[in-house]
Amino acid sequence: MAGPLGEYLRARRELVGPGDVGLPAHGRRRVPGLRREEVALLAGISADYYLRLEQGRDRNPSAQVLEALARALLLDTEATAHLRRLGGHAPPERPARRPERVPVGIRQLVGSWAQTPAFVHGRHLDVLFANPMATALTPIYRVGVNLLREVFLGPRVPALYPAPEAVAASAVAGLRAQVDDPRLTELVDELTAGSELFRRLWARHDVTARAGGGLRVFRHPQVGELELRYEKLTISGTTQSLVVYHAEPGSPSARSLARLGNAVPALDG
Repeated sequence: MAGPLGEYLRARRELVGPGDVGLPAHGRRRVPGLRREEVALLAGISADYYLRLEQGRDRNPSAQVLEALARALLLDTEATAHLRRLGGHAPPERPARRPERVPVGIRQLVGSWAQTPAFVHGRHLDVLFANPMATALTPIYRVGVNLLREVFLGPRVPALYPAPEAVAASAVAGLRAQVDDPRLTELVDELTAGSELFRRLWARHDVTARAGGGLRVFRHPQVGELELRYEKLTISGTTQSLVVYHAEPGSPSARSLARLGNAVPALDG
């Protein structure tokens, strides 16, 4: 049995082509990506040793070997950290965490944004706080909802997003970065059992950091399609993230967002 380390190595190997690492693509390839011997060559290890790692017959590589494999497979910082954890070189375990509470200042700030959708989620991707605009944008953003469970097992996501699989892929990649958490491990088991899409995306082993931003398109039943940028910011001193949506000034989405904001009191009532 390959085990998590072997599965990760194979998944990432299949995503890198010979041309990506300056190797000639000679001969017919029966599988996508690099061959095992090519990864071994790039990492400076023997092909037999790499084979043992991928097949799970050796699960204790040195930190130097893991770094060499990360370079060979073109892994970014988050993916390299994940590889190190799988290879037994993770940082020491942290003490048990207390229940998450959104700082009072953040609650006051987010609650004061009458025209800006914003919410806070915790380390398990539970919504901990959301302003009325966020809940008006989508009912997914309300206190108590687990975003991962909603994306993969809830009925509303396909109707809310024109590209639901992109939303799902982003959620899975963020989860990969912190799956050593026991509760998230249980959630992974639940989603694996209940969602074919989750199983397929999880098998890619993509990893991304929690903070960042991007573009998301919503289908809203009252104001139509909204193209919104989002900023995802880590709240200092916590394991929480603040997510804020905003539209390009003067755009049709900005006007639609303003109409939504004017309707929020009626929606809440």
